[in-house]
Amino acid sequence: MRGLVVVLLAASIFLGCIFSPPHLMDDVDAVQAQISRNMLQSGDWVTARLDGVAYLEKSPLGYWLTATSYSIFGVHDWAARLPLSLAVVTLCFVTFRFGSWAFGRDPGFYAGLILSTSVGLFLFTRLIIPDAILTLTITIALWSLLRALDPDEPRPEVWPYVIGICFGLGLLLKGLIAMVFPIGASFFYLLFTGQLLRLETWRKLKPFAIILIMAVIAVPWYVLATLHNPPYFSFTMHSGPGQYHGFFWFYFLNEHVLRFLNLRYPRDYNTVPRLWFWLFHVLWFFPWSLYAGSVVGLSFRPADRAGRARLMALCWIGVVLGFFTLSTTQEYYSMPTYPAFALLLGCGIATQNKWVRRGSAAVAVAAAAGLAVIAVILFKVWSLPAPGDIASALVQHPEMYTLSLGHMGDLTLQSFAYLRLPLAMAGIAALVGVVVGIRKPVLSAALMMLLFFHAARVAMVAFDPYLGSKPLADALTGAPPGKLIEGDAYYAFSSVFFYGNRTALLWNGRRENLEYGSYAPDAPKIFIDDARLQQLWCGGERYYLLVDHEDMPKMRSLVGDQMVHVVKESGGKFLLTNLGV
Repeated sequence: MRGLVVVLLAASIFLGCIFSPPHLMDDVDAVQAQISRNMLQSGDWVTARLDGVAYLEKSPLGYWLTATSYSIFGVHDWAARLPLSLAVVTLCFVTFRFGSWAFGRDPGFYAGLILSTSVGLFLFTRLIIPDAILTLTITIALWSLLRALDPDEPRPEVWPYVIGICFGLGLLLKGLIAMVFPIGASFFYLLFTGQLLRLETWRKLKPFAIILIMAVIAVPWYVLATLHNPPYFSFTMHSGPGQYHGFFWFYFLNEHVLRFLNLRYPRDYNTVPRLWFWLFHVLWFFPWSLYAGSVVGLSFRPADRAGRARLMALCWIGVVLGFFTLSTTQEYYSMPTYPAFALLLGCGIATQNKWVRRGSAAVAVAAAAGLAVIAVILFKVWSLPAPGDIASALVQHPEMYTLSLGHMGDLTLQSFAYLRLPLAMAGIAALVGVVVGIRKPVLSAALMMLLFFHAARVAMVAFDPYLGSKPLADALTGAPPGKLIEGDAYYAFSSVFFYGNRTALLWNGRRENLEYGSYAPDAPKIFIDDARLQQLWCGGERYYLLVDHEDMPKMRSLVGDQMVHVVKESGGKFLLTNLGV
C-alpha cells in the first residue's frame, strides 16, 4: 500500500507534467528530442546527428528510448518526455523498496516520499537529459551489491548479474561515470567494512560475470560508433578549429578526460563554484533538508543490514561529490546521489526524535515566510499591466546561460505580473504547509511540494515564448514554402527544428556543440557567413530566417530594411522572410 502511495505521488508529479504546454524548450531539451527523431527517420541508430552534423558527445540509450516512444505513440513532445518520466517514477519506487529492505517500511516510505517531492529531482527533469535514468541504474547496482553480500539474502547469486546489466545500460546512458561512481562507492564500502581483500567477497560478487554482461550490452555500440566515425584512434590532448579526430577521441578523451580537467574543446559550458555546488543541496532537497539534523544520530556501523546500507549511502554521496569537487560542476551533476540522501533522510525522519520535531517546525516557518513573500509580490504586481508575453519584462544575462539555472537571474518584479496564477497556486501550497503541517507535518510537506510543482508547471507555461519557439515553428509551418536559415548555432531555436521538423542553413553557427562534427569528412555544407546570407537573401528565392532581437540591427544593415519582413515575433525572437507574405 505504501509503495502504491509513492508511485501515485511520483506519477502525479512527473507523469502529470509531461503534457504540453509548456512545450519543449530551446537548447538541450528540443535538441535531445530531435536527435531521437533523426535516428528514427534515418534508420541510423549508431551516430546521433543534428541538422545532418555528427553529434558525438553523448551515449545513445536515451535517444533510443525516446525514438522507441515515437515509434509507438508518434512524434509528440509528451512522447519525448515519457521515457524519462517513467524512469523517474521507477526511481522513486526503487528507492522506497531499497529503504524498506534495508531499514523497514517507515524509513523506506519516507525515502520514497522525499525523493518524489524534492526540488532538485523535479527541477532537473524538466529537460530531456538521461541523468535520472543513470541514477536509476546506479541505485539498482549499489542495492544489488548489498544484496549479493547480505548474509540473510535468500538468492545472493542473482545480484551480480543485475549489477552487470546496470553497468551495461549505464555505459549506454552516460559513459564511464556509470561504472566509476558505483565502483568507487563500493570500493570504499568494502574497505570500511573489511571485506575488500576477502576471497569470499569476490566469489559472491562474480566480477568476471559482471564484466561479461556489461560488455555484451555496451561494447557493440562503442565499436560501431568508432567504425562509423573514423579516424579510429587518436590520443592527442589538444584540438582546435578545423581539427577532427573521429568518435573515439571526442567521446573518450574530450568528453571524459579533458572535460574532467576543464580542458574540453570547444568550451561550451560553465562551472558552478564548488562551495555553491555543495550548498545547493540544501535547496535541492528542500523541504527535507530541514530535517538533516535527524541524520546525525544514526549509526553507520556495519553491524547490521541498516548500518551497512547507511554506510553505503555515505560512501555513495562522498564519491560522487568528491569526484565533481575535483572536476567541473553543473547544478545537476550530483543527481546520482539523490537516492542516497533520500535514504538517509528517510531513516532520520523515521526516528521521530527532537530533530524531526524541529525540522517540522522549520518547514512550517519556511512555508509561512514563503506565503508572506508571495502575498507581498501579488499585492505589488496585482494592478500592473502584462502586455504581450513575459519576455518584455525580463532582463537577459546571456553570460549565465551555460549554467542550468542561468535564466533565474532574468526575473524582475514586473515579470511576476505575468505569473499571478502560479503565484496564487504557490501561495495555496504554502498555506497547506502551514495549516495541515500542525497535525501531519511530513505528509503535509509532501502535499505542499506536489501543489508547488504544479504551480511551477503553470509558471513554465508563461515562460513558453521566452524559453521556446513553438509560435515561430507554427508560423513557419503555415507560411508559403521556402528554405530556412537559423541565425545561431542550432540550440537557440532548436524547438523550431522539432515542431517544424525542418533542417536549416546556420548563419555564423559553426561553433559550440556542432563545431567538432562540422569538420567531419561527411559533414553537410550548412554553415554560411554574412556574405553568403546576403547573397541568398537577395537572390530572388524565398528564405526564412530565425533570429534573436539582438541580431536584428545587423540583419537590416546587411540586406536593407526593404528586404526584411517580419512573419512572427515571439519572446524577443523573430521569424523573418525576404519576400512579402
